[in-house]
Parts: sequence; structure tokens; C-alpha cells
Amino acid sequence: MNENTTKKTRRIPWLWLLLSLGVIAIDQITKWLCIAYLKGIDAVTLIPGFLRLNYVENRGAAFGSFSDNRWVFMIISTVAIIGVTVYLLGFCEENRLLRAALALIIGGGIGNMIDRIALGYVVDFIDFYGIWDYVFNGADSAVCIGAGMMLLYVVLEIVKEYKQKKQPADQSTDTAAPTDDNSEDHESN
Repeated sequence: MNENTTKKTRRIPWLWLLLSLGVIAIDQITKWLCIAYLKGIDAVTLIPGFLRLNYVENRGAAFGSFSDNRWVFMIISTVAIIGVTVYLLGFCEENRLLRAALALIIGGGIGNMIDRIALGYVVDFIDFYGIWDYVFNGADSAVCIGAGMMLLYVVLEIVKEYKQKKQPADQSTDTAAPTDDNSEDHESN
């Protein structure tokens, strides 16, 4: 049984890297379709006043900010992607939520990195124009969902730790009172 557990543990990080590869593939396919069918035309409205497909070349960081510092962001992104991947493969605890979150972040980061290297910009096309001023893509979505999942993981761990700290204190209080009462009764007899 121990041998099976070891084999299963070794396979799990690779499973999460497959999730990253899936994110990269979906991201690159959707961007290719965007370039092939949306570049050079007006935005295509899907839900009037809310959602449209709109080809945008993002030459900056998140949501087009800091567009003059492309190489700085490429270096920072590369270091972050390598760091998260090393953590996922070697040090990450056996928690599906955390591993899935990291896999989404890795996939999204690499998806946008491919654009920056190959094109000099990131292709964005999802535009919630009625409520949001920024255009984004599948890789951005994966990174944001992964970050949200990491936040959920942290909150769940804090709650779990709080419950573990509170439980022994409650048990010792509950068990101490009857023991003291019983011991006083025995002493008086």
C-alpha cells in the first residue's frame, strides 16, 4: 500500500501540469481565432450593452498598464512562473484546491508570455464593455480564477487552524469542570 501511495503522489504534480498545458492550449487557440477572425474589424457584440469580442493588442502588463516596460514584465513573469512551477512540483502540500490554483496561474502566465515573446504584445478580446473598461483573454481569466482559488484556500486554512486551536480549549474546559466537581465530592466523603 505504501508503494501505491508513493506512485500516486509522484503522478499528482504532473496531472496539475497537464491542467496548465490545457489552459495554454485553450488560450493560444482562442487567441489564434481572434487574430484570424477579429483583427481589423469592429467589435462583435454578443450581448448588447454587456459583452462583445473586441480585438486589442495589449503592450503592457495587467489591463494594459506600464506599456513601456515590456522586458521588465517578461523577466518578472518568467521568474514567477518558474518559482510557482518549482513550488508545485516539489514543495506544494497535497491539496487539490491549492494545486489547481497554481496550475491555472502557471498556464495563464505562460499563455500570455508566449504572446509577449512571439508577438511583442498580448492579444486580448473579451470585453464586458457595459460594466468594465478593460479587455482581457483566457490566460488572464485563468490567472484571476487561480488567484481567487488561492485566496479561498488561505481562508479555508485559517478557518481550519482556528477550529483546531479552539477545539482543544473547549474540550479541556468541558472535561475539567466535571472532574473538579467529582473530586470535591470524593474529598468531602
